[in-house]
Amino acid sequence: MDLSKIKTLIEFVGHSNITELRVTEKDFTVRIFRAPDAEGTIALARTSMEAASASLGSAIERSPATAETPATPVKAPTFGVLHRAPAPGQEPFVKVGDTVEEGQTLFIIEAMKVLNKVAAPRAGRITQLTETDGSEVETGEVLAEIA
Repeated sequence: MDLSKIKTLIEFVGHSNITELRVTEKDFTVRIFRAPDAEGTIALARTSMEAASASLGSAIERSPATAETPATPVKAPTFGVLHRAPAPGQEPFVKVGDTVEEGQTLFIIEAMKVLNKVAAPRAGRITQLTETDGSEVETGEVLAEIA
């Protein structure tokens, strides 16, 4: 499914009264939903085209027929600069498809010269991994998914 179709679907949900839309094309499913905002009203989660193209994988999920187990998102615990490897020029901590153990280091987030390790919340296989390396991440940003 291409980005223009996803944008059209987001606009459709934003202009309608529906709260969730799930569209499957081939082996991909796009799920767009409204979530309550701080005031308890329904608001559409907005995504800029730049963010959508950078994280297209997070907007598209595998259809239930091909999903093995629900994926657990690994979110950034703090704002800072993300490092996927222990040092420049070294191999990253993990790659897509790697099997990880609970507590295993996946990333390092540098904030104010303090290095914070981001550990796997559970054992499993890395199914999605951010392409961000050496750039800033926001608190709560999904960095990986473990299935």
